[in-house]
Amino acid sequence: MRKPKILLFDLDGTLLRNDKTLSEYTLGILSKCKECGYLIGISTSRSEQNCLGCLGEMKPDILISSGGALVRVNEKIICSATFSVIETKGFIESVRKICGMDCEITVDTLDAHYWNYKIDPKEQDKSWGNSTYTDFRDFKYEALKICVEVPNPNLAQKLCEQFSELDSQRFSDGDWYKFTKGGITKEKAILAVCETCHVDVSKIVAFGDDYADIGMLKMCGVGVAMGNAIQEVKDIADDITFSNEEDGVAAWLEKWII
Repeated sequence: MRKPKILLFDLDGTLLRNDKTLSEYTLGILSKCKECGYLIGISTSRSEQNCLGCLGEMKPDILISSGGALVRVNEKIICSATFSVIETKGFIESVRKICGMDCEITVDTLDAHYWNYKIDPKEQDKSWGNSTYTDFRDFKYEALKICVEVPNPNLAQKLCEQFSELDSQRFSDGDWYKFTKGGITKEKAILAVCETCHVDVSKIVAFGDDYADIGMLKMCGVGVAMGNAIQEVKDIADDITFSNEEDGVAAWLEKWII
């Protein structure tokens, strides 16, 4: 394997354990990687605020959040893609016409994460951080990413077909669907990072576990699937490591990188 320059990690189901924390072992290995000169990157569908809340003291060199809609290198925004206020409001209105007024919705903006959950998600998962409740009836912010819970597969298909010009992705651990501007993906964000950092994509090792990680693992020099990954991710990966509960990322890095 050629020596990489960037180590890129999904969060949920990959770098984070099921309790949404980083083990001391993983933190120690990541610190050693930074000391060795590797750039540490996060590529997640979480909002930037939620992402940073999970990472604590760990400061990544690269942060791809909201499924690729917001990209930072060394804390500087290098690209972002938002729905206008009118587009955001129109999308939410259409979602409610198709899925009902009580459907659950989350919206990422440049500086906040909004939700209308019936139960405060922070009561179940503190890693959600400083999310803000809203009923979205008079929402006046530009959205980076909009997620909708659609338990009915027929309604989900109808929603995705109506907004086929957008990039949509289902999460494997529930009935949630992610929507970003058309063409906005983790892969496009990675290309922007490569251009900014003057690094060829072949010099990236990427780790993931879910549908949104498939393109990322396929395009990078080495794609590593977690032991807990869905089969579709394992099928396209160059290697498979232990599960996120078994510190699979750290174990692979210790064996092959440091």
